[in-house]
Amino acid sequence: MDPLLLSNGNTAFVLISAALVMIMTPGLGLFYGGLVGRKSVLTILMESLFSLGWTTIIWVLIGYTLAFGPDVGGVIGNLRYALLLNVNEYSILTAYKIPVLAFAMFQLMFAIITPALITGAFAGKMKFKAYITFLTLWLFLVYFPVAHWVWGGGFLQRWGVEDFAGGIVVHELAGFSALATVFFLGKRKYSEKPHNLLLVALGTALLWFGWFGFNAGSALRAGGDAAVAFTNTQVAAAFAAVTWVLIDVLKGGKITTAGFCTGAIAGLATVTPTAGFIQPQAAMIVGIVASLVAYASVALKNRRGWDDVLDVWGVHGMGGLTGVILLGIFGSAAVLGSNGLIYGNAVFFGKEVAAALLGAIYPFIMTYLILLILERVMTVRVPDEEQKNGLDLAELGESLQQ
Repeated sequence: MDPLLLSNGNTAFVLISAALVMIMTPGLGLFYGGLVGRKSVLTILMESLFSLGWTTIIWVLIGYTLAFGPDVGGVIGNLRYALLLNVNEYSILTAYKIPVLAFAMFQLMFAIITPALITGAFAGKMKFKAYITFLTLWLFLVYFPVAHWVWGGGFLQRWGVEDFAGGIVVHELAGFSALATVFFLGKRKYSEKPHNLLLVALGTALLWFGWFGFNAGSALRAGGDAAVAFTNTQVAAAFAAVTWVLIDVLKGGKITTAGFCTGAIAGLATVTPTAGFIQPQAAMIVGIVASLVAYASVALKNRRGWDDVLDVWGVHGMGGLTGVILLGIFGSAAVLGSNGLIYGNAVFFGKEVAAALLGAIYPFIMTYLILLILERVMTVRVPDEEQKNGLDLAELGESLQQ
């Protein structure tokens, strides 16, 4: 490797960012674990941890090349990088002067956490073996193609759509896939109240901490755009968290830990697609709008009786969609697309709205179809009696009392 072609600073920055994003997945497991009942906490934690292992195996075997391999028809990557062949210490992502392996591992962490986000919608409702099969099919049919469309040289990227760190690829895919599972699996007969708000707070802290790698790391270099993304991440999360608390108070409620944490996550999800493209003043507005939209979405879910257990659709799905649209609004008239073209506000806004709608419709339909197929070959829903007794003993043969 020619040392003149490699930036040690950028490489270190991306590797550290990848590690930060990695810690978000067990953080998510703790966040979700605190919100479910005590008898099912290990199951939902294990669903996140299992993605950490299984998604890595799929990614290095074939997932990375499908998402980021040379483009085939604007839809998917080819098999050039299967088994990480042709990707070694001598391969450099020349635009950022970092090893391709560093980029591949950074992107892996996004692939790991995205399906783990969905588990919050079907907590206590899906058999663990069915989850493993669902996870596998969902990666191939939803995540890898859409990651390629938006980031890997696919048709949306060539069209000029921008998504800095995963408003479409992570949060919309997870949120609207979650909504499909809610409609397919229906309501639980038995439900439990959140059992440990300390876990929720700890999980939020780890997610917030890791999100700096999630967003700032997506700049793929240590520079001004990373600093902008880092700043916007903190600003939007803070404004969103406090806005959620204020809404609760204005509606006659009390200040709650769960409300503050939910608001912060909503702000983080919503700022993600915009993080490196807008100014901090706009990030303040993004944070406020994030809480307003998420709060209204959760209220709508409650009125409709949708059993989205941990509000994945309202917080992540609607957050991602809102963030992509806000990017279209706040994007400068001199937005430089990844294809080298410059777009005016009206054109850019239209492209972002179209991409946001596709990012909602495609995962919803594909997830529902995946579940229809799974139901024909295995038991997907957890029986009522197991829901009543909790999933930990029934699915894992473990409990917190051990």
